Amino acid sequence: MSEPGVGGESLLFLTDEQLRKGIEAMFFAYRGFTADPDRILDGMDYGRAHHRAIHFIHRTPGTTVNNLLNILGVTKQSLNRVLRTLVEDGLVESRVGREDKRERHLFLTPRGAELERALSDAQRARMRAAYRAAGPQAVQGFRQVLEAMMDPDLRRQFQSQKESGA
Repeated sequence: MSEPGVGGESLLFLTDEQLRKGIEAMFFAYRGFTADPDRILDGMDYGRAHHRAIHFIHRTPGTTVNNLLNILGVTKQSLNRVLRTLVEDGLVESRVGREDKRERHLFLTPRGAELERALSDAQRARMRAAYRAAGPQAVQGFRQVLEAMMDPDLRRQFQSQKESGA
């Protein structure tokens, strides 16, 4: 028999203990979700900031540095450090904007695309296994919970990326 409030019977009456368990589950799930890419990046002296930059450059080829700053929510200085190493190591190409020469448009090189594929394949495998184990209703509920946890401006940003296929 399931615990009261688990399984959707009384979701409006979750106890602090049930919420704590959910918070801890998020922490441990995040550790699992990032473990495989962390192992891949570890030998390259890259971290999660590099992974996020590579992910979003792949999702929106030609994105500007300013757009990437907005998506990642990091400081310009922090992003510049990450991008500098990715460009110097031949994983990202930075091109001057055609209309606005101050803009820098970012693209993955073939080596960058290869690394992105390895990182994403590892995370997709983990997500696929978890989704299969949980079933379609749980997957839909999980997505709803994640979107409900987003700040409104981030939810709008996420929705616009989802709708554009980016």
